[in-house]
Amino acid sequence: MNTSQLKSYAPQARRAFIAAVTAQAARIGISASGIEPAKVQGDLLLVGGQAFPRSISDTRTKLAGRVKADGFEATMDAIAYTWFNRLVAIRYMELHGYLGHGYRVLSHPGGQARPEILDHAAELELSGLDRARVVELKLDGTKDQELYRLLLLAQCNALHKAMPFLFERIGDETELLLPANLLHSDSLVRQLVQAIDESTWDDIEIIGWLYQFYISEKKDQVIGKVVKSEDIPAATQLFTPNWIVKYMVQNSLGAQWLATYPGSPLRGQMEYYIEPAEQTDDVKAQLAAITPDALEPEELTLIDPACGSGHILVEAYDLFRAIYLERGYRRRDVPRLILEKNLFGLDIDGRAAQLTGFALMMKGRGDDRRLFERGVKLNVMALVDSGGFDVEGLARSLKLADYGVHSRDLTALKLLFEHATTFGSLIQVPEGLAEKLPALRRLGEDTSQDLFVSEGLKRLGSLVQQAELLAAQYDAVVANPPYMGGKGMNALVKVFVKDHFSYAKSDLFACFVERGFSFARDAGHNAMVTMQSWMFLSSFEAMRRRVLQEKTIRTMIQIGFNSFPSLNSKVALAASFSALNQRVREYNGTYVDLNSAPQSADKNRVFLEQEPSEYYRVSADRFQNITGSPIAYWLSAKMIDTFSLPSLGSQITTEGQNKTADNEQFLRLHWEVSNHAVGRGNRWVFYAKGGPYRKWFGNLECLVDWSQSAVEHYRRSARCRIVGEQFWFQPGVTWTDISIAFGARYLPGIGTFDMSGPTAFFRDEEQLWTALGIL
Repeated sequence: MNTSQLKSYAPQARRAFIAAVTAQAARIGISASGIEPAKVQGDLLLVGGQAFPRSISDTRTKLAGRVKADGFEATMDAIAYTWFNRLVAIRYMELHGYLGHGYRVLSHPGGQARPEILDHAAELELSGLDRARVVELKLDGTKDQELYRLLLLAQCNALHKAMPFLFERIGDETELLLPANLLHSDSLVRQLVQAIDESTWDDIEIIGWLYQFYISEKKDQVIGKVVKSEDIPAATQLFTPNWIVKYMVQNSLGAQWLATYPGSPLRGQMEYYIEPAEQTDDVKAQLAAITPDALEPEELTLIDPACGSGHILVEAYDLFRAIYLERGYRRRDVPRLILEKNLFGLDIDGRAAQLTGFALMMKGRGDDRRLFERGVKLNVMALVDSGGFDVEGLARSLKLADYGVHSRDLTALKLLFEHATTFGSLIQVPEGLAEKLPALRRLGEDTSQDLFVSEGLKRLGSLVQQAELLAAQYDAVVANPPYMGGKGMNALVKVFVKDHFSYAKSDLFACFVERGFSFARDAGHNAMVTMQSWMFLSSFEAMRRRVLQEKTIRTMIQIGFNSFPSLNSKVALAASFSALNQRVREYNGTYVDLNSAPQSADKNRVFLEQEPSEYYRVSADRFQNITGSPIAYWLSAKMIDTFSLPSLGSQITTEGQNKTADNEQFLRLHWEVSNHAVGRGNRWVFYAKGGPYRKWFGNLECLVDWSQSAVEHYRRSARCRIVGEQFWFQPGVTWTDISIAFGARYLPGIGTFDMSGPTAFFRDEEQLWTALGIL
């Protein structure tokens, strides 16, 4: 998909929608500076000397309460996004013919500026639409703005039944802030229609891209800082390239289906599926023991615990549909089954969850034209905090014992979700509480007529629903988890991951990898795309060892540079894997190296052009024989055997780092100094710094002032450091400390060393050259 138009449109649309709803709020006396008092007088509501219909009084009060609770800016941002989402959804549906009346709501098929729905206003059949008022406004001929507002709200109301998560019932406070002047030539509606070519709306993938670009400016504001809880979605959301999504889904859900049905025609539809390597008889026996003889499509489940805008679940929908059709299900019956039985999604961002729900409904609508009428209940939700959930009030008002519930169960539920929108799917439901969830659900379904009790039970129902999703186990877990290192974590998150994910606390993505395994059934799959750092860095060693010792890596792609083309390719170096949630001893996993391709290469194309003969077929058991257990799949058996030799640490000596503290004064490039002034006994000697990647030799470009006065200065100054004389002019090996690839360089005994990269000194030349051969 060409995303250039989306990247240009979405950020400015965010600013425009926020400005528009802010202006509407100011019109009724609600602004950043405060909330003006309002007075009801007859049929009017008076605010700041202006009169409004009395009917908006309750809605304005509700909006004012939301502003007081959440803050003015946050409320405007949320409502602006709600209207952006709704207009984007209607635009997608009108171009795909999914609106029941068949007319365009935002545009005109003939290219006219006037929306088509205005021409057919008197003919519309929309739930709740005041036909008499429509005819009255139509006949007036001068009130198209008012008529269009009425029609647009009626259209949103008509979509409420099918998609209540996106289209709230009319009367919600968002209605009050519907932007004005929507028929103007520069209105928000016209900008949306004109900015994006109609052909770009062909693929539902557009929804995810629009979301990523919509929040891009917010992401830039918070990235690289300690991230507040409310900013975590913006800081961590990242739209996954479609080919990576296909790889993960096909090598988890698809792999499970093919393991039971190896002759399935599904194989021919999965171009990113990787055929398993040849296995020994012992491995085949282990696999047979955990592979079911039969699978029922309606019982298979897949969850994305950080679903974002739903890209992964949309791709999984397609694969589930193929499975159902292979089994002979009627096509029109399939969508509801998939949406209600197979697909599950969680996120901490309510706006993203709205998009996930919408995207899934659009996939289903493509297969079943009557889907909107079937009352489909999606298993997708945004986690909610438990603040304000009144346990004591419910306990006083209801006989909890009649439901098999105790107040301590409600308290446990409340405490568990105190920070649900911060910790998200990392929350794990204690076993004791999980056992009480059926009883708590029965309580939440009580239909009390008491308004207070009804509100409390509604809150309880949401908490129970998310607890059930978090406590369940799934056949496949597929995700692009949030990335956030320790420096970005706020205090709450740091404490939480330390307490619950001590092996993976270095980054949120690592915590999600571990959580993915607890989400998966015993023989289920965990497939994720993450930063490749966990494959190698010592900070992930404990987590890595757990995966290697307790799970089975079935396939892995080291993508490396250009993993996410929409980001800086030098920042996001990713790897994607699919692993069984059980250890199969000596299983030969399949590893694909895309990192060796040029940095700017299209990694999708590189993957598709690789032959299976270029893959690495390796048992992960071998990695545990390497110091630190890196996932070094490319190493030969002979290379791995070298790790049983005496360690380099027993043959080398390292010692600190020379620091001049003023390189401008004391350093020169070697071509700036006469040859006669360089060398041992002269003022200038070679000074080996870290520098860029080079193997065997190089980076000897600098000279350091090694005169007696300079050396004495280094020794006296608290800012300088100088190594012991026994290390001067000694041969050794150095390498750059922080680098994408490891490259050892020989240092002849002609100078000294700025050990900005580690430096090893050997006892004799023979040991030095042996080490270089090993490295």
